[in-house]
Amino acid sequence: MDLFNTEIDTNKNLLPYGGIVNYYGKLFTEKEANAYFNTLMETIAWKNDEAFIMGKHIITKRKVAWYGDEEYSYTYSKASKVALPWTKELLALKKLAEQKCETSFNSCLLNLYHSGEEGMAYHSDDEKALAKNAAIASLSFGAERKFLLKNKQTKETVGLFLEHGSLLVMKGETQTNWLHRLPQTTKVNQPRINLTFRTMVV
Repeated sequence: MDLFNTEIDTNKNLLPYGGIVNYYGKLFTEKEANAYFNTLMETIAWKNDEAFIMGKHIITKRKVAWYGDEEYSYTYSKASKVALPWTKELLALKKLAEQKCETSFNSCLLNLYHSGEEGMAYHSDDEKALAKNAAIASLSFGAERKFLLKNKQTKETVGLFLEHGSLLVMKGETQTNWLHRLPQTTKVNQPRINLTFRTMVV
């Protein structure tokens, strides 16, 4: 597959300090990206996400799914998930992400945002179950959405728009020093699927 955004410098670090974030732009043709989006919508075992916040059990409109090499248990926001076996499409996308990152992944957390009304608050993917400072490869399909990173100490922010069929990679000390979020917006009324390939500590 060709990198269509040839003007994008994939080696450029989007963070000024304290981590590494590379944006690869679109990795697929419009037809390929649409096909993956439709297949993921239909074949992934989507479920509303859960969280326990200040003693309250919250069920989100946003849906999630958790896949992996083994039945890994992943806990965040005090709620746990057990990984499902890979689908053939997820394995193909994992292979592509591994080639771009020159590393290997053993799991993937997927998010389905039905519209811009659904987003994600600032957080870091720094749970103890995840390999420290390992790369996290984020593939986006569907609606273009803004993505923000904020330094935990200086509060400096960095933002970009994640395109349909694009890849963003966070690595190094990014999760230690930076938070990231997907802000809500009234300007987007189409769904977006996000795949984050990760490395669980085995």
